[in-house]
Amino acid sequence: MNHLKTKKQTTWSGEPNEAAIQLLQQEGKVIVCPTKVGYIIAVSDKKGLERKFSAKNRKRNKPGVVLCSSLEQLQELAEWNDEIAAVYQKCWDNDVLFGAILPWKKSGKAYIPDGSQELMMDTRETSCFVIKFGVPGEQIAKALWEEKQQLLFASSANPSGKGNRGLVEGIGEQIANEADLIIESNDYVASIQPDKTTETRYEQGVMVSFVDSAGKLIPHQGSQRSITPAPVLIRKGLAVDKIQLFLSDHFNSWDYRHGEYY
Repeated sequence: MNHLKTKKQTTWSGEPNEAAIQLLQQEGKVIVCPTKVGYIIAVSDKKGLERKFSAKNRKRNKPGVVLCSSLEQLQELAEWNDEIAAVYQKCWDNDVLFGAILPWKKSGKAYIPDGSQELMMDTRETSCFVIKFGVPGEQIAKALWEEKQQLLFASSANPSGKGNRGLVEGIGEQIANEADLIIESNDYVASIQPDKTTETRYEQGVMVSFVDSAGKLIPHQGSQRSITPAPVLIRKGLAVDKIQLFLSDHFNSWDYRHGEYY
């Protein structure tokens, strides 16, 4: 990493990284960026997605991750109802990292770069829409959306099945070689879980599925009980205790099945 550091690596200053924003506005560029739970690969178009899959040796059956810089952007892209929106709002207001599997709106698909659909959705045409993932990336996603209504797609910056421990040194040589820019901020990652070590901190965010087995949005529950299909917490992670409380506040029925989809 020492040679790569002089060529590609920069340290997050607290301000939006203009070099990253400019790169992602070009075709096929790949960056590595810190989040609340470690480092991610971030791209914005089909060629970038292809490079991301190549760098990670990642299976293509998983739903793509779309990083949203506002709830307004999320509402523009994905289907939801008022109960789902209330959970997202609670996470937003409490600065809680949260991702959920949702179907795309027909109108939202118009924002997907040409040829990218099969690379950032699963076979059910759903994606994981993530908010409050960390200031360095949020700044970039906000700039891309506000300037060009451009989307930001992401995966963890490590070979599939292996963690980076929240350290830029842990992203691996293959990803380091593939990236056009690496934004380092080990201190930021560590600050999110200050009472944890690299061995004990969460390396992922919570993921909830708000769709049924066919990828259709779950029905509105209202005051009904024992409803199926219902939300399913399919991946535990940072702030899982808070998110379970938020789900319980807005849904009488929801399920916990870690690893259900993956």
